[in-house]
Amino acid sequence: MRNVVFAINITVDGCCGHESVVADDELHEYFTGLLQDSDIEIFGRNTYHLMYPYWHDVAMNQSESKATNEFARTFDSMPKIVFSTTLKSVEWNNTTLLRSSLQEEIVKLKQQPGKNISIGGLNIASQLAQSGLIDEYRFLVQPIVAGKGPRLFKSGKNLTLELIGSKMFRSGVVELHYKNIHK
Repeated sequence: MRNVVFAINITVDGCCGHESVVADDELHEYFTGLLQDSDIEIFGRNTYHLMYPYWHDVAMNQSESKATNEFARTFDSMPKIVFSTTLKSVEWNNTTLLRSSLQEEIVKLKQQPGKNISIGGLNIASQLAQSGLIDEYRFLVQPIVAGKGPRLFKSGKNLTLELIGSKMFRSGVVELHYKNIHK
């Protein structure tokens, strides 16, 4: 059975906005590796609008550093599913728009052969966490106190996670890799 993996940047005060995070080559290489271990990316409307057309344009123009360009190429080329009841269509290549039940679709995807299922975005992750469908959490704790911004999981059930690894980056970012032990 495939694993559902949620990886997110989070500040030390628990904020998950993209405004004030380290986004250096080492971090882009890390996220490229996560994508290469997955064969599909799942996100919602807000994350879709955050990612497209920016990452598609970087993939096409190769306008950033080598590591950032590789992340963009990998992300742009992989299949993506956007769950939304309000979007009319999606323009990004390899992207499917679904309006069906998120939980039912993830259960179906988990039963298919393949690599990991990568989750992007707070709303989708929150819904899947409440349903016990996320197998691994990778929190990349940024050495920043943001003071404001979206929070990880505003409400939901209590999760018990087991730390299975950690990594320190040169920038001071610390990855905490957890496995969901009570689904």
